[in-house]
Amino acid sequence: MYYMKEIDHLALDGHSLSLFLAVLEEGSVTAAATRLGLTQSAVSHGLKKLRRIAGDPLFAKSGRGIVATAHAQALAAKARALIDEMRSFAGGLTFEPNAAQLSLTIAANDFQRDLLLPRFFGHVAAQVKSLNLRVIPSQSPSPAMLRENRCDLLISPLPPSGIDIVQKRLLRDHYVCYYDRTARSAPTTRNAYLAARHVTVVYTDNERLDFDRRLAANGFHRDIAISVPSFSGVPTFLRGSDMLASMPSLLAGGLMRDFAHVHIPLASRARTLAELPMFMVWHQRYQKDPAHRWIRSQLEAVAATAARA
Repeated sequence: MYYMKEIDHLALDGHSLSLFLAVLEEGSVTAAATRLGLTQSAVSHGLKKLRRIAGDPLFAKSGRGIVATAHAQALAAKARALIDEMRSFAGGLTFEPNAAQLSLTIAANDFQRDLLLPRFFGHVAAQVKSLNLRVIPSQSPSPAMLRENRCDLLISPLPPSGIDIVQKRLLRDHYVCYYDRTARSAPTTRNAYLAARHVTVVYTDNERLDFDRRLAANGFHRDIAISVPSFSGVPTFLRGSDMLASMPSLLAGGLMRDFAHVHIPLASRARTLAELPMFMVWHQRYQKDPAHRWIRSQLEAVAATAARA
């Protein structure tokens, strides 16, 4: 039994709460320890302390991992709220980058990740005392990712909505048609484009690209020969084939550098279907936080550079 008549609730601290949430979100003591930069024994010791305070086992074994108890699930929202209050209490009114030790989690799929985050990491790391960056896949982004503090920022062309969710456009791109010039010529008409076989991206949560969904919704039907879970999987299938791939133009200088590309041959009034904005999204709790505001400004600067390039 974990219940005790006399429990010192003042023994609860922010580090313990952060540890609890990491284990809850990772579903593994080992993964939580890696995420927090701690040893497994330190995480286990912290959980033992929390179990005494909460009067609950908090987690139970399930296969090779662990699952949260119902009580632990109920405590998660309170833990996040308490951490927010601690952050607000300690935040102060100013932010000095050169003395800052930052630990950030950013949600992004592979296109946004590869386009922006390596440059963002170098740009920010050069200005702060230390920076740890964790990147997680956004898949089909939801408000819960921000509300539950699973990430500090989210980058997506499809920002989740909510009265407590804030967004700002970073840049605007568009889809173009990539092809292997050694295997075929460019599609010059709508019929040639629609008649070809295509390679596209379908994320692991079965979320299709917004461009693909817009085409289908407007009555443009294509033969999708191959679907891969990320943009990085496209080049291998496209190389040496007569297929086409409709992907962001900003990939032309990187992932798709070996392929030719043309504007997607649709009528001018349908060109808007190929537009691709990119947003950064955050929770309202960070709107006036000086450190978060500075981080957002750095990401905006990096995005502006990427768009110009």
